[in-house]
Amino acid sequence: MKLQISALALVAALASTSAASAADAPSAAHLAAMKKLVASGQYKTAVAKLTSDYDRIVADLVTLTEIPAPPFKEQTRAKAYMEMLKAHGLSDVEMDAEGNVMGLRRGTGPAGGPLLVVTAHLDTVFPEGTDVKVRREGAKLSAPGIGDDTASLAVDLGLIRAMDAAKIKTKGDILFMGNVGEEGPGDLRGVRYLFSKGKYKDRIKYFISFEPGRERITNAGVGSKRYHVTFKGPGGHSYGAFGLVSPAYAMGDAMAQFGKIQVPAKPKTTYTVGLVDGGTSVNSIPFAMSMTVDMRSEGKAELKTEEDQFLAILPKAADAENATRSTANGKITVDNKLIGDRPVGATPMDAEIVQVAAAAVAAGGGKPSFGASSTDSNIPMSLGVQAVTLGAGFEAERAHAPDEYLTLDKPSDLQHMAIGLATVLALAGAEVR
Repeated sequence: MKLQISALALVAALASTSAASAADAPSAAHLAAMKKLVASGQYKTAVAKLTSDYDRIVADLVTLTEIPAPPFKEQTRAKAYMEMLKAHGLSDVEMDAEGNVMGLRRGTGPAGGPLLVVTAHLDTVFPEGTDVKVRREGAKLSAPGIGDDTASLAVDLGLIRAMDAAKIKTKGDILFMGNVGEEGPGDLRGVRYLFSKGKYKDRIKYFISFEPGRERITNAGVGSKRYHVTFKGPGGHSYGAFGLVSPAYAMGDAMAQFGKIQVPAKPKTTYTVGLVDGGTSVNSIPFAMSMTVDMRSEGKAELKTEEDQFLAILPKAADAENATRSTANGKITVDNKLIGDRPVGATPMDAEIVQVAAAAVAAGGGKPSFGASSTDSNIPMSLGVQAVTLGAGFEAERAHAPDEYLTLDKPSDLQHMAIGLATVLALAGAEVR
């Protein structure tokens, strides 16, 4: 008996209901359909392939981790991953103008139809020259970037092999991708390009980004605004030019006022001054002082209010310093640059992709949880495209730290890889027996 699991069939159960709460995910209809999928012979064959392939997934993880991928310098790893995608038989394998690498697993539907994107990011936070050699102590693998997000790249390759081994066909195309620019300064540039200029931008129906972790479903995107602000002035000798305006005092005033902004606890809204720089010597009035700030919120309006308050502080701080000390050699000016802009977004609880992901977790023996984070999914969420960020299976610790590590736990790792596989198959309209 042939069973076709399609997103359109699953959504019918939600047609007469209002937006779901977390308690409504998954719906009974989605859970029943997912249980049929995971009970199919082909799905079981695919999971068996994942199981027999576990050591290869780990080997791919080690290989990719040991290829450095600093921010804006992901090309070497991208080229290696592109060759891996080619070796897995995907069609149209390529690197786009931004540096993303991708390939299609063609479905049985008409060419050019809606597709599912499955991606993990290539970049790490670590600078060029970081030692990325993987160290193994028993089941513990340690190296900068081994979890975030290299582990997910290796798992995605395993999903392709599992689908092929089980001869699973899907109605829709699946675009497997390794994207650039997810971390800090990258400002989601890879996925931003995919949706603004990429060749598939008008075809994307569903978007899954995989990150380290397991049962959590990220269906809301925390937005952020980042600014690099420089206060400039004439500078001078600390003794001989005493009394002239100082960028240090102007920026200090701005920082103090920024720190007094009141923000709501819900939706969670935050801010910080993360970096401070400037000056030439201890006995000088600096001619420039800089700070880099980060503002975040789960609410679009709240983020805008916070940003507006911050921007209003800057000229007032400069004016206050110009009114306090001498401007005989020049005034304090402010140079303000937006260096990061991640949009707020959310995929509703009753959206097909959330319901399917939750059903996969539940059918796989887990308990789905939901939350907000700042990931590649922010971009499609902000555009109204159904998107989630899911745990790829490996559980990593100490992300963004030099001692980042993951501990191999084969049964649990495989259980959660299988959950990801089920989610992909359902959304792509798997035709399984």
